[in-house]
Amino acid sequence: MFLNLDNTFSPFGDKNNIQFESFTFSGGEPHIRILTDLSTVKEVKISHRIQSFNDLGILFLAVDALRSLAVEKIHLFLPYFPAARQDRRMQIGEPLSVKVYANLINAQNFDSVTIFDPHSDVTSALIDRCKVIDNHLFIQKIIPKLPENLVLISPDSGALKKVYKLASYLKDFPVVECGKIRDVKTGKLSGFKVYTDDLQGKNCLIVDDICDGGRTFMGLAKVLKEKNANGLFLAVSHGIFSRGLEELDQYFDHIFCTDSFNNIEENQTVSQINLKELL
Repeated sequence: MFLNLDNTFSPFGDKNNIQFESFTFSGGEPHIRILTDLSTVKEVKISHRIQSFNDLGILFLAVDALRSLAVEKIHLFLPYFPAARQDRRMQIGEPLSVKVYANLINAQNFDSVTIFDPHSDVTSALIDRCKVIDNHLFIQKIIPKLPENLVLISPDSGALKKVYKLASYLKDFPVVECGKIRDVKTGKLSGFKVYTDDLQGKNCLIVDDICDGGRTFMGLAKVLKEKNANGLFLAVSHGIFSRGLEELDQYFDHIFCTDSFNNIEENQTVSQINLKELL
């Protein structure tokens, strides 16, 4: 059976779902109570979209509640892994945040933990019994919606390995490498590079795992246009869009994401692919 802790996210469909009630005490502590009779159930898969420590709290409480009901096997589907971008210590005194989250999740002793398009291999290396779903089916699903004469754009060196793997899976799509300069102390971006002289009117699909504020992609879009790109398209597995989509819309012909982080309102230039279509 399935326990979807976010009631607006049902990646495995609407059947065999466990009912529960949850609330937050006045002191700030989350609470949950399982309502479905699980007396004959021995295996449960939990899904959740983590956006805060309280989301982690309700997940851990749910695990304890399930074990109290004699559920023997518990699997976790965590489409967006929190703090995955903090996979190295950039400055003295900083935590290795992804390891902190990984240790907390490993302490629950899940039978498996499935994550979708993690930021780097560090995440999957830290998680016990980890299964990774790459972004290949997501991109394959949107390719028919895009014009011909398409090239894949790797926005920076961190994405390059995954974009080349994607290109190998899709076949017949060239890759253009790009780079950016970031001040690790302030986080500010100061420049973008596209490692080709002339895109010759090709349509460009930037592929990455996360779009937060979107400054990287907007800066890169300007340089791609200077290199004679035609259509500009953006595909990100995890659309946080902390600054909204209005400004991004001005740079891209269309933006694609999944519902791994939250649900967004689609429009003529933004499409969201539900993960249940890919699982």
